Amino acid sequence: MTIFPPDDPDLNALRLELARLRAARGWSYDELAVRSGLSRRTLIEIEQGRTIGTLKSWHALAHALETPLDELFSTLCHGHDLPGPASS
Repeated sequence: MTIFPPDDPDLNALRLELARLRAARGWSYDELAVRSGLSRRTLIEIEQGRTIGTLKSWHALAHALETPLDELFSTLCHGHDLPGPASS
């Protein structure tokens, strides 16, 4: 059995999903900051790809956006299969 390392996560897809979810709600950075407890600057830096954020920040964002964390993080596998058993 050959084991291969996982493909690189698509961090760009993750930040774009955050921007899409925020825009779909019509929220400004300020609105999402209030709802998530994160700073406006942190949100801008995450969306613009200057930082990836922490697990704690993504947890806060998922709650603020009422989106399951696994759905947000599934975008990291954009372009390759999600981990887990292969579908038959």
